[in-house]
Amino acid sequence: MREGLLRSVLGATLAAAVTFAIHAQAAEQPKPEDIKKHETTPGERYEPSLDVLQKEGAKLPGTEAGIPSLTEAEFDHAKQIYFQRCAGCHGVLRNGATGKPLTTDITRELGFDYLKAFITYGSPAGMPNWGTSGDLSEQEVDLMARYLLNEPPQPPEFGMPDMKATWKVIVPVDKRPTKQMNDLDLDNLFSVTLRDNGQIALIDGNTKKIVEVLTTGYAVHISRLSASGRYLYTIGRDAKIDLIDLYMDPPATVAEVKVGLEARSVETSKMKGWEDKYAIAGAYWPPQYVIMDGLTLEPLKVVSTRGMIYDTQVYHPEPRVASIVASHFHPEFVVNVKETGHILMVNYEDIKNLKVTSIDAERFLHDGGFDSTGRYFLVAANARNTIAVVDTKEDKLVALIKTGTKPHPGRGANFVHPKYGPVWATSHLGDETISVIGTDPVGHPEYAWKVVETLEGQGGGSLFIKTHPKSTNLYVDTPLNPEAEIASSVAVFDINNLEAGYEVLPIGEWSGITEGVRRVVQGEFNKQGTEIWFSVWNGKDQESAIVVVDDKTRKLKAVIRDKRLVTPTGKFNVYNTRNDVY
Repeated sequence: MREGLLRSVLGATLAAAVTFAIHAQAAEQPKPEDIKKHETTPGERYEPSLDVLQKEGAKLPGTEAGIPSLTEAEFDHAKQIYFQRCAGCHGVLRNGATGKPLTTDITRELGFDYLKAFITYGSPAGMPNWGTSGDLSEQEVDLMARYLLNEPPQPPEFGMPDMKATWKVIVPVDKRPTKQMNDLDLDNLFSVTLRDNGQIALIDGNTKKIVEVLTTGYAVHISRLSASGRYLYTIGRDAKIDLIDLYMDPPATVAEVKVGLEARSVETSKMKGWEDKYAIAGAYWPPQYVIMDGLTLEPLKVVSTRGMIYDTQVYHPEPRVASIVASHFHPEFVVNVKETGHILMVNYEDIKNLKVTSIDAERFLHDGGFDSTGRYFLVAANARNTIAVVDTKEDKLVALIKTGTKPHPGRGANFVHPKYGPVWATSHLGDETISVIGTDPVGHPEYAWKVVETLEGQGGGSLFIKTHPKSTNLYVDTPLNPEAEIASSVAVFDINNLEAGYEVLPIGEWSGITEGVRRVVQGEFNKQGTEIWFSVWNGKDQESAIVVVDDKTRKLKAVIRDKRLVTPTGKFNVYNTRNDVY
């Protein structure tokens, strides 16, 4: 939106899954001395698991002569393992995504013994050693080899009738307040994902107190704000969207809908004259996006993303919808389609006669954000180690920029470099580098759309990088790094003296929590840009917290500890999220 031996990751971002990358050419069993080479790096650990689809009612396919059969209990267990660990790379239908295809024409040619050996030992191409690592038992390895020889189950589709059956308007528009009824400083309110509880916490950025805890979809991936700042939209991994009215006292959910079975992205219309009119959500399964009424979440238009891969012109049956942003130059949504590499400029002026400009970019599009002008959108094609740049004014691809291994910017970080002018930066899952990219084609054309500087951070396993227009600091987290000390701290650079290297802030230690790994994730500034909040993310049965750092001094300012803060991950400040301040 991961940890080798970890069981969960953000979400967006963020539960674990892996690749069964199988190469038909390498028929011999991997050598024992190569096993260490197969252990995953932080970058390889982060592949999105489909942890909701495992619960859906996909049926056991019919058995075939000569193919190992599975009992219903075995099938259910294997399906759970596959959707948790494999589907994020190889696809729901095993047609391949970032990982190789695992369709039965391939797996049956390889055979049971071959599959079992590769699941056990891994491969030099990046496949983890599931058996020797202890993540799967010998019996589970045997089960997965048999499972891959059988036809894959297909989860059910989810169309307009299904969505309408889940749609609820809890408080009609005409029954909602006409003005703000509470005394909250809404612009400095934080929406905090409580991942494993299926909730968000609304926290007052001034008092640091929890205002309200609201039930949402499972493992909310992101929160987004309407252009007016009144409405908060959350989307869970289970594709459930909740619409929260921040004007109410206390803020409350006023509508909800499910747009599929697995999803990650939601956004609202921001173009002048279209504020709060529409919302859009993108699903992993079925692969589709949905345009909704912005005030009620009534689903209005469903569009499938199944189609041709941009470069090979080969049909892909399940290209997932990754990040979505709203254009500031046209009444358009920018929809990133992961597996096919298309960036769709979806014009919502007339949704009955929908106009879509499809831009060929790069495969495996994931997350990204705007440059400081709001004109250029930069998005990571993380499995291709590339940042794609789109001009949202001209609706054209500007550049494809090679970076470090598996860029994962979140929304990235904009700042003015002392030498290169306006730049945007991303950190990486797969290595310790931070890529700094020039973004000023007018004032600094010689540096535009190039990696102008590469910084070295603490290590791989980064998910988010952050700064603020009023800050001179650049913060980089590393929650997926295998070293506990690195995972529980952040690196901070002086923007005006980047060559000096970074200072380490021991956020996990500052939290006062002594149990767990204390993974520190996703810095988020307050409205004023004077302090930055970090989640200290532990297991569901362990204590977690939020640590607030004074940006000017880089010193501890406050710790928010509350038994209701269960697995806090993403944090979204209302003002910064609404105005694309990063």
